[in-house]
Amino acid sequence: MSTARRTGDLGDGTYRNPVLAADWSDPDVLRVGDDFYLTASSFGRAPGLPLLHSRDLVNWTLLGHALDRLEPAEAFTTPRHDCGVWAPSLRHHAGRFWIFWGDPDHGVYQINSPSIRGPWTEPHLLKAGKGLIDACPLWDEESGEAFLVHAWARSRSGIKNRLTGHRMSPDGRELLDEGRVLIDGDELPGWFTIEGPKVYMHDGWYWIFAPAGSVETGWQGAFRSRSFFGPYEERVVLEQGTTDINGPHQGGWVRTGAGEDWFLHFQQRGPYGRVVHLQPMRWDASGWPVLGDDGAPVHVHKKPALPEQPVVAPATDDDFPGGRFGRQWQWTANPRKGWTSSHAGDGLRLACVRSADGVRDLRRVPHLLTQRLPLLPSRVTVDLSLTSTTPGARAGLAVLGDAYAWIGLERDEDGSARAVHRFAEPVAEAERDAANARPAPDGTARLRVDIADGARCRFAVDTGDGAGFLPSGQVFAAAPWRWVGALLGLFASAPPGAGPAGTALFTHFQVTTDQNLQLDPEEESRS
Repeated sequence: MSTARRTGDLGDGTYRNPVLAADWSDPDVLRVGDDFYLTASSFGRAPGLPLLHSRDLVNWTLLGHALDRLEPAEAFTTPRHDCGVWAPSLRHHAGRFWIFWGDPDHGVYQINSPSIRGPWTEPHLLKAGKGLIDACPLWDEESGEAFLVHAWARSRSGIKNRLTGHRMSPDGRELLDEGRVLIDGDELPGWFTIEGPKVYMHDGWYWIFAPAGSVETGWQGAFRSRSFFGPYEERVVLEQGTTDINGPHQGGWVRTGAGEDWFLHFQQRGPYGRVVHLQPMRWDASGWPVLGDDGAPVHVHKKPALPEQPVVAPATDDDFPGGRFGRQWQWTANPRKGWTSSHAGDGLRLACVRSADGVRDLRRVPHLLTQRLPLLPSRVTVDLSLTSTTPGARAGLAVLGDAYAWIGLERDEDGSARAVHRFAEPVAEAERDAANARPAPDGTARLRVDIADGARCRFAVDTGDGAGFLPSGQVFAAAPWRWVGALLGLFASAPPGAGPAGTALFTHFQVTTDQNLQLDPEEESRS
């Protein structure tokens, strides 16, 4: 297996899409000097608002997160996987970085910072209300005016296919009017589900780049007007065409220092979530943007004309030095003190949190540490020591979505440890055994999941008995949370009761890629 990280850089001056091969949903991009920055939806996970950095738009690293905790805090004490931070916009104005986003249940928020690394201000609720999503600001540097545009979620407001605009105070603290409809998709034949707007000024026009047509099969639209409040002309500027790249849309436009234009957008890939593609962009003779190859997405293309950069991608592996976890990890709700503890060596020490859900349904557990499911065929391994001796305590490695499965260790009533493998279907209210338990006399095990094409997962465990890794249960097909991709997760739990329930120690978490990874056909036929 190869330990190469997931990057689109082909090493010969070209790149292959996707350039970010995991669920970096609803990306927005910004250039400041020679640096490019990207943020994405983080939904109900904390910390939120990931911040990525690149010098060439192809190779990206994760700097950290702008949002330590979700607000209002009381709404995110338990998992709300499809809620929270939707489609943020990243901007730089008046010497500060700004991020605006819509929370479909609470309204439009804003934070800002003098540096991309923070400190970021506390979230400011700019516009309260239900169904307010996909917010984007614009500062008109010529007039000194500021504006905001946002979309609507019908599930909360009964409104969709509509973009609303406001005048905004230049400090981003308040809206100055009741808002007006800028674009009503119901008045445009063939257009539906217009959302995700990004607003710009270019060549004397106000531009709104906005996707439409659904996540799986939609397209990218561009709208222009001489006035922020319209009327707007529209054009489809990117769609699947004859390619195999479904639904290419929703992202951001960026111009390099050399004057090249590029567009970053997502492609919905089922359990993998929304992976990120990079498209060349130009302007035609009539002043409209042309994305990709004359409006169709490219698969392989020449890299931007920028200095050569190291081939990198966001980190996945983790040795947990001093008990600390890397930037790629997020909790499934706002974290609480005591879930982890620092120590002198390496390894993640998770408390076996007492919880009825923790021994029944991992989808409801807030103390579950997650990272994105890799798009490329991969092998995920981690070592586990269940140091807790509390009866019913358990810990493991999970593939989490609307359905989930996990493999790990559990303590019996007599204190002995055994390796277990459990799963739950989308409609199930409790998990069940996926395979027979195996003794783990030392309370330690190596855990593994092989993830093949189509997010088909084969779990295995090595209990140190000399037999090595043995497959466990049937092949499991990872599932998304509606539009949010499946997650890899580490957890430790114990049944309800009084007093601490001990800990579990995870070490040597590693994701290795293998384009040739295959699952045993006989095992698949039994699944």
